[in-house]
Amino acid sequence: MPPHKSELHPRNRNNNLYDFKQLVAATPDLAKYLTTTPVGTASVDFSNPIAVKTLNKAILKVYYNIHWNLPGDYLCPPIPGRVDYIHYIADLLEAQMGLIPRGEQITVLDIGVGANCIYPLLGSREYGWRFVGTEINPEAISIAKNLIKQNELTNSIEILHQKSPASIFEGLPKDLHFDISMCNPPFHASHTEAMEGTKRKWKNLRIKSNQLNFGGHENELWCPGGEVAFITRMIKESPNVKCKWFTTLVSKETSLPDIYKALNKLKGVEVRTIPMGQGQKKSRIVAWTFHH
Repeated sequence: MPPHKSELHPRNRNNNLYDFKQLVAATPDLAKYLTTTPVGTASVDFSNPIAVKTLNKAILKVYYNIHWNLPGDYLCPPIPGRVDYIHYIADLLEAQMGLIPRGEQITVLDIGVGANCIYPLLGSREYGWRFVGTEINPEAISIAKNLIKQNELTNSIEILHQKSPASIFEGLPKDLHFDISMCNPPFHASHTEAMEGTKRKWKNLRIKSNQLNFGGHENELWCPGGEVAFITRMIKESPNVKCKWFTTLVSKETSLPDIYKALNKLKGVEVRTIPMGQGQKKSRIVAWTFHH
């Protein structure tokens, strides 16, 4: 089921329990993964990555008119939490502009767009924004471009190859201006740490599994130094980028002191932290701007 409705953004289409009859009608394969909770409601086995992927496929089709399928073991994110990020950055832009901005006059940079291309697809459907996504993995770029073409969004979403893994913004065309950037960074420091985190999650949920239920390739889940290293590198590079607001998801509350420390070193920066609820997981968005 989606996170409790009080935890999701008020504009989130998944605020209430999923209508599994409607979801199965749209994606019949979902029927084989349905289970019943102890209180008698329909659900799926969230420890099964194929079940999660099939549920996501159905949610995107029914609620967002997005045709989506992800091959292999690429990261398959939970949709309600991902669309919440889109709604919260819309609020950030609304506070600056006086209204929720819609249409292609808004350009969003998605750092590490991934094979799933989930933020550009959702943002284009929900608000009509234009997206530029960067990605280091050529295979992921190919898969993302196929999804964009399948959903007839080639005029709204552009994917650029980031050829330097050591850089975040380097290599972007100098003439590009962005209203806001977003990023879901690899938050673990190693494969071992990613697996340990998954084991803790399953233990808390009393589920016997050793699988990464959302899948994920190395560059999607972990990098040397984890999310602190990735985000602090992003912060250091941000003064040289033509972007009104920079934002990133921060998975671990323990990462915040180092992130704030890096931001405090910048001149003329305003910082905001936006809490998010994603089911069992608490997260937050850290945003910063040089435009007051």
